[in-house]
Amino acid sequence: MQGPSRAAAKASRDAFTGALAAGADRSRLAEELFAVVDLLDGNATLRRAVADPSREGSEKAQLVERLLSGKVSAESLVVLKGVAAQRWSSERDLSDVIEAYAVESVIASAEAADRADRVEDELFRFERIVAADPALRAALTDSQAPADKRADLVSSLLHDKVAPETLVLARQAVVAARGRRFDRVVESYLETASSRREQQTAIVTSAVPLTDDDRARLAAGLASIYGGTVHVNTVVDPRVMGGVKVEIGDEIIDGTVIRKLDAARRAMGA
Repeated sequence: MQGPSRAAAKASRDAFTGALAAGADRSRLAEELFAVVDLLDGNATLRRAVADPSREGSEKAQLVERLLSGKVSAESLVVLKGVAAQRWSSERDLSDVIEAYAVESVIASAEAADRADRVEDELFRFERIVAADPALRAALTDSQAPADKRADLVSSLLHDKVAPETLVLARQAVVAARGRRFDRVVESYLETASSRREQQTAIVTSAVPLTDDDRARLAAGLASIYGGTVHVNTVVDPRVMGGVKVEIGDEIIDGTVIRKLDAARRAMGA
């Protein structure tokens, strides 16, 4: 986001956090915010009107109230008016922030049930499963297939196997990619979750599954290096042979056997 949109996102956040603090139904808030993103994405005229930087913020907020009053909850309306009242660098930025608030509402719902870690883990694992299965990936991302059919496929795969919040986000990622690849959508959701929870996320690749104790030790060790809380997502890849590779932010710590063998081969060939 450019400067004006960054400032707008920061200014609009008070309305969102206020709605959560006031006891808004977080599941309903998420559902309604996702629906408004879909509405804006599908109506260029409305999107331009709500994001028009030449119009006064109060005028745009009134437009949102006229359109949505009685159709969404009072809490959702407050959030949406707060977003519309700001000055955005682009129409896309406005929609992106509403989407982020929707995702954050889902994570807040998971937090209230003490399963936010579980939701992050399950969503990450689902993305990896889809990435590893070309046929499944094609079925879920086929833009010619009806959205409800693709959402139903997600439900058939995950129902009763994941937290309710995971299912909501997985379905949303499939039916509302908004021009992005599926993996990028999930990545953006996970980034929103990490930001809300004020933590960093590490992707750890190992030859065999890590135990809960292994993950806890890794998280503690990484936290001591990087500061703050670190959430560990794991990937099993037998090709690494042994050791682990850690990706956190833009940094990679590669302690795998295969990396060491490659280094040895390069040294011998030097």
